[in-house]
Amino acid sequence: MRLVALDTVAERVGLKRGQGAAEARAMCPSLDVIAFDPAADQAFLEALADWCDRYTPLVALDGKDGLFLDITGCAHLHGGEKALVSDVLSRLFSLGVEARATVSSAAGLSWAATRYGDADVIAPGDGDPLLAPLPVAALRLPAETAAALERVGLKQIGDLLEAPRAPLARRFGSILLLRLDQARGLEEEPLSPRLPVPSFSAERRLAEPLQDEEYILELTRHLARDVRSSLERHGEGGRLFELLLFRVDGRVFRVRAHAAVPLNDAIRIAALFRERLQAVHDDLDAGYGFEIVRLSVLRSERLDPAQQDFSGVPDESQPLAAFVDKVSARFGPDCLMQATLMESHLPERAGGFAAVTDVAAILGSPPLGERAFPENRPLRIFAHPEPVEATAEVPEGAPRSFNWRKTRYRVARAEGPERVAAEWWIDGEGHPTRDYFRIEDQEGRRFWLFREGLYGRETASPRWFMHGVFA
Repeated sequence: MRLVALDTVAERVGLKRGQGAAEARAMCPSLDVIAFDPAADQAFLEALADWCDRYTPLVALDGKDGLFLDITGCAHLHGGEKALVSDVLSRLFSLGVEARATVSSAAGLSWAATRYGDADVIAPGDGDPLLAPLPVAALRLPAETAAALERVGLKQIGDLLEAPRAPLARRFGSILLLRLDQARGLEEEPLSPRLPVPSFSAERRLAEPLQDEEYILELTRHLARDVRSSLERHGEGGRLFELLLFRVDGRVFRVRAHAAVPLNDAIRIAALFRERLQAVHDDLDAGYGFEIVRLSVLRSERLDPAQQDFSGVPDESQPLAAFVDKVSARFGPDCLMQATLMESHLPERAGGFAAVTDVAAILGSPPLGERAFPENRPLRIFAHPEPVEATAEVPEGAPRSFNWRKTRYRVARAEGPERVAAEWWIDGEGHPTRDYFRIEDQEGRRFWLFREGLYGRETASPRWFMHGVFA
């Protein structure tokens, strides 16, 4: 057993990562050891990232034990950079989390100062003096590169700042100069937020925690009005909304609601979350209350303003959209399904069902029965083709008789074949070529059979299957 993580007290005692647990206990008999649980640690880091959304929506994970927060344009909302750092650390300490934080103009510089320094806010131009005494490991270099630098006496970042760049690149690779420039702010380092950044957002920070669901819905209605004004200015309508509830103990609840049409009506938006909150009522534990409520628009579409006419004929899309929104919010997006065409040559994969997400697409497209369905195929086919025993006069010809479901049928007329091949870019090797025949037996019953595999090219003994029955 070895140590994989240490707190500040353990580091002060002199313990090191990778050190054996027995040796560590000999150095510090009062050592408290907790079993390493990577999944729990990752879940805890994800929860901290959710908690940090109160400061900025641009939160990125940094390995297994760190977070990057892009607070550009957000610091003034918390009293400045120093006040923001102090608020983050004090709140985390009250939650029982020991953390360190640094604000700077470069992600690499903040990473180095947080893990190897003691600065909280680094002003522009103060990066090089702060980096100089730090070890080269503070540049986020691979372990072998850092060890190679230390072997030749380059143990501190200050040893690299004035060294010729070309010899460094030839000997240690371009990664060294890239990390050095990123730490100095000379090379841009974009961050990838773990969650999509909302297009529009509105929030309320409450003086008293909120627990009652009705008050939450009333506050959501006020936030929807603020969001509506932003949507109208940009000519947009929301399709995906998210309600964030920040509990006082640090837990964050995310409740999402989809709209069947672009939406900017505050009453309709609030109605969506009324249904969603009723659906997740048992999972929504208010605890000691929510201190921050935020409504965000994660996806929006163009919504042109329209004036109601005087014909007295209601817009048929409005009640349908309201019904779809209400039912989907209460029972989930997959509760309403619609028949749809799929891009596949195989008949059993050419059609299916998809969740109803866009009312405009439903009203604007013709019914499936009015589309270009092949007239030589049955309207309904079997989900799984059923094997039959068929006898044909010639290898490539239609069957003269076949046995299906313990009944023998004699063929009176046959038409075909219709050759169908699977998509080669998906699984063409797994599905042999099919030859479909329309069969009529001596009693007038009509069937749709196919022979799987080509004689002499794909198989020596093709098989026959029943795939549908004509009405």
